Amino acid sequence: MKLSSWQKIRTDKWGIAALIVVLIYIFTAIGVEIYSIYCKKNNILPSYNRSAAESYSPPSEKHWLGTDYQGRDVLLRTAAGSASALKTGLAAGLIAVAIGVTLGMVSGYFGGKTDETIVWLFSTFAAMPTLLFILAFALLMSQEFLSPEALEVLKKISGVINTEPAMFGVYLAIGLTGWVTLCKVIRGETMKLKNLGYISAAKVAGVRSFTIIFRHIFPNIFHLVIIYFTTLFASAIMLEVIVSYLGLGAQTVPSWGVMISDGQNRLWAGVWWEITAASGALLILVLALNILGDSLRDALDPRSQRA
Repeated sequence: MKLSSWQKIRTDKWGIAALIVVLIYIFTAIGVEIYSIYCKKNNILPSYNRSAAESYSPPSEKHWLGTDYQGRDVLLRTAAGSASALKTGLAAGLIAVAIGVTLGMVSGYFGGKTDETIVWLFSTFAAMPTLLFILAFALLMSQEFLSPEALEVLKKISGVINTEPAMFGVYLAIGLTGWVTLCKVIRGETMKLKNLGYISAAKVAGVRSFTIIFRHIFPNIFHLVIIYFTTLFASAIMLEVIVSYLGLGAQTVPSWGVMISDGQNRLWAGVWWEITAASGALLILVLALNILGDSLRDALDPRSQRA
């Protein structure tokens, strides 16, 4: 008896556990984001930025994960860091998916010179050193090397999505470098689908190419989009942590990368709680996303459904 995709997911205990963990992070991030916007509008200093105790206080009943070098609560900053991480994963993932899916379907469907151009394009991006590109992009945004007009537009966009210009640069850079693998997969799948009978019938009937692509081909590759999005999401979060750790990402908002960078400076003195909290939060989220991605692949992949 064949199981539906949802039934397969429900029977996967690890997949359900990973989904619950991811949802906890998502709801925490949403709460932090709403609180951040409220504080900004009312000129209130967020609680995760307040110095509530002595610096480097160890974990206690009052501060479960201790405090950092400014006396700020590490637990609150760890929770607030989830907003930076998930915003990066969501924004960069959506950018990468939009580019990869669109170019992949166009390349696979039309072939010829269009395909050659897109293959050259993703080959060029694949050859680029991803981290250096992201760092250069973030540096460009954070140091205000742009023209005054472009900088004004950047600040307006950053204000709308409640982020910093440097972080918006990180979103763009990760998105612009993360679409290559998905594009290759979608291109290959589209090449298979375009030769199916119902697609040929639609061509004979005079249906426009882009209608065929988005009405008939896209629904049949959507499972790949979901699966690869979870992978892109996790990769984007790790890259954001690296960029912020190097000082080119988050500047004023909590970030796990900044916490790891700050925490390592006092690790030699036995101040382990800040770096442990940030690293642990990152590890749990990325692990949950990877398990969830595997679960979705097993549930949504048509080849596994035929088994």
